[in-house]
Amino acid sequence: MTALAILFVASIWAGAQNALAGGGSFITLPSLMLTGMDARAANITSTVALFPAQLVTGFTGRSHASSPPGLPMRTLFVVSLVGGALGALILLLTPPTAFARLVPWLALFATALFAWGSFFQKPPQPGEAHLPPWGAAILQFFIAIYGGYFGGGISLLMMASLTMAGLAVRSAGASKNILAGVMNASAVAIFALSGDVHWIQAAVTAVGASFGGWAGALMLKSVDERLLKLGVIAIGVLLTVGLFWKAP
Repeated sequence: MTALAILFVASIWAGAQNALAGGGSFITLPSLMLTGMDARAANITSTVALFPAQLVTGFTGRSHASSPPGLPMRTLFVVSLVGGALGALILLLTPPTAFARLVPWLALFATALFAWGSFFQKPPQPGEAHLPPWGAAILQFFIAIYGGYFGGGISLLMMASLTMAGLAVRSAGASKNILAGVMNASAVAIFALSGDVHWIQAAVTAVGASFGGWAGALMLKSVDERLLKLGVIAIGVLLTVGLFWKAP
C-alpha cells in the first residue's frame, strides 16, 4: 500500500509534467519498478496507464492539427499504427533480462534527446521544409516503432520530423499529440492481451496522471517552462545513473 501511495503521488507529478513540458515517463518508470515489477513490465504498464491522457490531449488540440504538404494524415495514421504495433511486438519478444540491460541506454538516449530538443535545437523557419513527404512517412514509421518499444522522447522526435517536413510549430505540436495516441493505440491493444500489464498499478497511475494533467494544464501560464525542462533533464540523469547501477 505504501508503494501504491507513492506511485499515485508520482503519477500526479508525471501527469502535470507531461502537460507542462513532457518527460512524465521518466517519473512513472522508476515509480512502477518500485512496486516490485521488472523494467520491461514497468515500461509496458506505463504505456497502458498513460494512454487515456494521450487521447484527451490529442482530442483537445485536434483543431490545430494538420499534415505536412503532400503527406495525407491518413498515411501518418497507418504508419503510426503499424509501427507502434511492431515496436510493441518486439518489446514482448525481448526477454526481461535483456530489456533490463538495454533500458539504461534507452533512458540515456531519451534524456540526451530531451536536452537537445529543449535547449539546443534551432526553431525552424515557418513553412521551411527539409524533408520530402516520403521521407517524413518513413521517419514516422521508425519513430512509431521506437514509441511502441520504449517511447521516451517520441514527442521531440515527431516535432523535429514534422517541422522538417514543413509544418508550423503549433500544427506540429497538435499533430504529434494525435499521432502519439495513434501509435500507442496499437501498442496498448497488444499489451492489454499480453498478460504483462499490472492492472492495479496501471489504474493507480492512470488516475493520478489524469488528475496531474488537468492540474498541469491550469498551471501552464504560471510556471517557468525552462526550470521544468531542467528538472526533467535532472530526473532523466538520475534515472539513467540508477538504471546503469542496477543493470544486470
